[in-house]
Parts: sequence; C-alpha cells; structure tokens
Amino acid sequence: QVRLVESGEGLVQPGGSLRLSCAASGSISSTYAMGWYRQAPGQERDLVARITSDGSSNYADSVKGRFTISRDNAKNTAYLQMNSLKPEDSAVYYCNAVHGVFRSLIYWGQGTQVTVSS
Repeated sequence: QVRLVESGEGLVQPGGSLRLSCAASGSISSTYAMGWYRQAPGQERDLVARITSDGSSNYADSVKGRFTISRDNAKNTAYLQMNSLKPEDSAVYYCNAVHGVFRSLIYWGQGTQVTVSS
C-alpha cells in the first residue's frame, strides 16, 4: 500500500509563509492524484488543494491566490506552498493520495500542525 509522510509543521505569524511536504513510499506519478486537506478542532476535514498526475490543480475558494500545490514525480513528493497566511488557516493539514481509476483506493498521511498566530 501507499504510505504518506507529511513534514513542514510550524508556527508562523499572519502574512507569513510555510511549505508542507508529503512523501509517498512508492511511485504515484502515473496513478494517483494528490491532495491536501485540513481540519480545525471541532470542524470537518475539508479539501484545500488537489493535483492530478498530469499536474492539473484545483483549490478551495478560501485559499485561491495564496496557496500553491505542486508535485515532483521523480521524488514521489507533493508540496503545499502557503503564502499570506491567516489565523483561520490554522489546522492540522493532511496529505492524501487517490487512485486515478480505482477511486476507492485512498491513503492518508498522519497530519501536520500549522498554527498562524501573532
């Protein structure tokens, strides 16, 4: 099975930037879409950004223009570059991978904490 490991947690001031990484254990370039989700305490886990194996991406309205998802297929790694961070961006961020054809095959990382505060 695919194993995902996130990194890049941290505390950042409003307006600052942070980059998250998600490393996959195996090759996902030709098969899986990659996504970033976030979940704040007491709230649902919501999609932040998603990128297909071909590099097509989409974003939640709340992060458009501020966040950028990317992937390096040679390294089996996805990234989330977060700029102009706001306190409401604070959450645990989760990486996931979804098979491009067999959509029931879904894998999640362990999550990484992002806190935006003065």
